[in-house]
Amino acid sequence: MTMSQGAGALDTPSAQTLGGALTYTSSDPKDKAGGRIGQTFGSYNAFRTFARVDSGVLNSTGTKFYASFARTDQDLWKGYGDQQELQANFKLVQPVGDRGKITAIFDYSDFAQYNYMGLTKNMWEKMGRDTTYLKPNYALAKEYAYYAQNGGVPSNLQGILSNDEIGDYAYDGTQSQRNYLSAITGEFELFHNVTSKTVGYAHVSNGDYNGTNPFLISPTSGVDMALESGHPDVRRIGFTQSFNIKVHDNDIQTGIWYENDSFNYPMRMYEDGVDAAHPSLGAFKSSEAATWFSDSFNTNTFQFFLQDTYHIIPGMTVSAGFRSLLQDTHGGTKVDNTALYSNWGTYYSHPASGSMTAANAFLPHFNFDYHFRDHHEVYFDIAENMRAYDYGQQSSSGTIWGGLGSSAVSAQSVFNANKNSLKPERTWNYVVGYRYNSHLFTGSVDFYHTDYYNRIATVTEGSTGATFGAVANVGRETMNGADVMGAIRPVKGLEISSSFSWNNAVYEGSISDGGTNISLKGKHQVYYPKFMYKANLTYNWRRAMFNFNVTYTSRRAMTYTNDEYIPAYWTSNLNGSYNFGKVGFAQNIKATFGITNLFNKNYIGGVYGAASVSGDDNANLFVAAPREFFGSVSAQF
Repeated sequence: MTMSQGAGALDTPSAQTLGGALTYTSSDPKDKAGGRIGQTFGSYNAFRTFARVDSGVLNSTGTKFYASFARTDQDLWKGYGDQQELQANFKLVQPVGDRGKITAIFDYSDFAQYNYMGLTKNMWEKMGRDTTYLKPNYALAKEYAYYAQNGGVPSNLQGILSNDEIGDYAYDGTQSQRNYLSAITGEFELFHNVTSKTVGYAHVSNGDYNGTNPFLISPTSGVDMALESGHPDVRRIGFTQSFNIKVHDNDIQTGIWYENDSFNYPMRMYEDGVDAAHPSLGAFKSSEAATWFSDSFNTNTFQFFLQDTYHIIPGMTVSAGFRSLLQDTHGGTKVDNTALYSNWGTYYSHPASGSMTAANAFLPHFNFDYHFRDHHEVYFDIAENMRAYDYGQQSSSGTIWGGLGSSAVSAQSVFNANKNSLKPERTWNYVVGYRYNSHLFTGSVDFYHTDYYNRIATVTEGSTGATFGAVANVGRETMNGADVMGAIRPVKGLEISSSFSWNNAVYEGSISDGGTNISLKGKHQVYYPKFMYKANLTYNWRRAMFNFNVTYTSRRAMTYTNDEYIPAYWTSNLNGSYNFGKVGFAQNIKATFGITNLFNKNYIGGVYGAASVSGDDNANLFVAAPREFFGSVSAQF
């Protein structure tokens, strides 16, 4: 794993990164034949089985490979169902003399899972952490769907939940997805001072994203709900080519990235019966489906980068470079059958199509780094970045193509207006820091400042009673932050560390809500904590390891006007392991034990979806899992 210093990850093939980047590289096959196995058990019937086989060097040319397989399964900690995943990985390495190597990978994954339901803050507080989808209580789900479509709330929930929140409850929500990823990498020393790396890759992904929609009607049974199922199909193909050139005291890096991305998303409806719902995992027959709408997008991305790192004196380097980024996306609504299937209770689905291009020929990056007197390091970093436009299905919000317009104002007209006014989000990032590292103590401190431009947000425009969905440039945002970390190692095997982060991200512009322009100046960025604190204690004694860690996350604004917050929380974990060493033909036989959320705190851990301008309106909060126990045994051969 490598991490870019600052925000200038010029060689990262991404059109969505406004900051730094983490890069993961899988391990190569071992030179000696062998393998690894591991078995994990845990709370809520959790288990994970892992096995890997390494071929070792097979011939005089150095050919070697590994193949691994993992199966994971766990029941939901609340509600009905479980989450399962199968994963297989294969990697082949073929050296080419002493000049380089060719690597080929193939990765496969297949998961099927019942989901946790998103909640409003009020649902979490009034109904408790265990509230979720209504399955298997089908009668109650039909009752809630009736109220969702006809108004009111059940008598036992009057004054507790709103009619909108009754509509947030659904019978079921599931998803399945299959991924196939293959790539070939060639790494060669072209000359004594020039190396080349070429990666060609292809990715296929498809799945079923399913949820009971309590605002539809199953026309044959007359039930006030139906299964809504999105069937995304993704095809990506691309390559990267980079060169590293050493000239005297200069390390020059340059390269390109190209990718074509095809995305198709038909939204289909399946009837629920009088006595039972349509199965939400599998059993999707085309003869039973009614295609509500279908979206199709095609994206081409091109990036070029050039960077020079100059070694001024031993330990002191300065880097300067830039990248050029171009992404063009065209597509949107391909089919819209809202009128055709009015007997299903279909409603406005926001059809829109067209093209959007994000381009910037010069996104610079500058970095200075100085290691001195063995233990000390100072650095500063300056970078400009751009984020290309996101896209997704037409009925979702938060993208340039999604959730636009209303039945009175067409989504297409809103998209056309946006096309002429919107600009891609950009940032300027500045960071300065200091690090100290010795046998007894490690410490670091940094300060950073970020200026965001053209912040894009989902808004509600139009006059009262005639509002419609849109996306808009809500102006600038500024971010100031600092990180402090310290770790001491007072005795052999013991390390105690703490870190504190402060981040003050505030908007500078305004947002439209129902025709009213609301100033956001000084309002904090949604979903972003202002303070975080982490403490970690690790002790290694001979073959045993013990770890205890705790994290504090401050409250997070839920809305652009900051009138609602997700509460702050503490959480902690406890882990231990013991390595038994070699027993017979097995090596590194290791047992581990862990407890997550040690003190069983009830808190909102995740948020997914666009934020509201104000009020507790969005059911997009997810409660973190309670205290869970895990244990595993692993060995190498």
